[in-house]
Amino acid sequence: MSTKSQTPGLKRQLNPLHVWAIAFGCIIGWGSFINPGKKFLPNSGVAGTAIAMALGALVMIIIAASYAYMVPKYPKAGGEFTFTKFCFSKAAAFLCGWFLVAAYLTNVPMNSTAIGLIVDGLDGSADILKWGFHYQIAGFDVWMGEMLLAMGILILFGILNILGVKKAGIIQSLLAGLLAVSVFTLIIAALISSKTSALHLRPIWGFDKKAAMAAGATGEAIHTFSHQGSSGILSAILATFAIAPWAFVGFDTIPQAAEEFKFSYKKVMGIMVVAILFGCVVYVANNTVAAAALENWPDRVMAGDWVLLIAAEELLGRFGKVLVGVAVSCAVLSGIMGFYLASSRLMYAMSCEGFLPKTFSKIDSQHSTPRNAMIFCMIISLSGPILGREALGWFVDMSAIGASIGYFFTCAATLVTLKRDQDGTPLLKALAVIGVIFSVSFIVLQLIPLPGLSGVHFGKESYIMLVAWIALGAIFYLKEKKRFDRKQ
Repeated sequence: MSTKSQTPGLKRQLNPLHVWAIAFGCIIGWGSFINPGKKFLPNSGVAGTAIAMALGALVMIIIAASYAYMVPKYPKAGGEFTFTKFCFSKAAAFLCGWFLVAAYLTNVPMNSTAIGLIVDGLDGSADILKWGFHYQIAGFDVWMGEMLLAMGILILFGILNILGVKKAGIIQSLLAGLLAVSVFTLIIAALISSKTSALHLRPIWGFDKKAAMAAGATGEAIHTFSHQGSSGILSAILATFAIAPWAFVGFDTIPQAAEEFKFSYKKVMGIMVVAILFGCVVYVANNTVAAAALENWPDRVMAGDWVLLIAAEELLGRFGKVLVGVAVSCAVLSGIMGFYLASSRLMYAMSCEGFLPKTFSKIDSQHSTPRNAMIFCMIISLSGPILGREALGWFVDMSAIGASIGYFFTCAATLVTLKRDQDGTPLLKALAVIGVIFSVSFIVLQLIPLPGLSGVHFGKESYIMLVAWIALGAIFYLKEKKRFDRKQ
């Protein structure tokens, strides 16, 4: 069964560049610039991160094959949710859709929370946003100045999304282009600079940050706490590989806007692959440059410094600092724009099918965008600036589990459709099976503490957020069940 009718209201205004920019802008957010010091270098080092990201990109390309097959079959807003609805039960579709909302929507407040970090890193000791009332969450200060700026940007980009998908696509293309140019400029600077050295990369598999800090260790003695042996190296790789669904979440936003493409669906696979490969290069490059330019990066990591920013300044002086500021600003803003679009389209599709309240299917008569769904996304996203920057890690975990569930249902739906329509190849079937296996593996790594693997599974706060999200979903499900049971 193929569903080729277009739901009234959405218009075909997105070209391939717009769609690539949406995917790439979603894949590369604040994390590729902040996490080298916060997660990647201590947990996995340069080698572990590079291997994990390369493997993650390969797995995402394998999974992307299922998306490329399914989009022409069901070219409707909703993507994975739509695939699941037609191939499995309505309950399964709701489960898939609800967790995808978590995957996409948590990335919006996640990116907004990083805005304060950007300004704080660029303004030196001026602390221009540290004014007004403030409070602490998990030991980190939340200032009114940072909160108001982040909220203002969230509202502005929400309004831009309401004003039309074509305008959003143009802005997204400009941001993604500037982001790519900034990162590749930094890569070239690192390659030609005499200040970078392969000797700086050690410990290449990372180190036990908590143990080192508890012992008051310095960079000179960090080898004592480095990840070593087969178990240590495996943990180093898996610590980053486990969050690959979060790191690359974004290529899968492409099907959410399928009703708004004005080009052939045959181009979907190519767009996805290019976005994934660009994302992989940026993650690995940022992490490697941060370590290669800093002889004492372990000390910087334990001090909580923004290591990539310091490395860029070491390489290029003040221009390097500005370059990183421009790149991460474009990453954050393009992430907000792209995930707003994906979240609102997904909620719109779920509402049209009776899975969410009717109000979310309301289309703006002037701009042909899902206005009420967008407003809801804006309201939820305003939680990010209130929770503060320590919530970044919690949002990462929620996004990773939501994306993993979406990947699982897409690959499983591909297997069902291949069997029903008899129009695929043995290779595509094999890739879909591999995609199912890896999706389940990601879910297990994220949710279940495995002996001998540290820093891989959820933290306590993430489990709490997961339970709260499931409870909220159950409320929506029970409230709307009668309505979507009546839908054919």
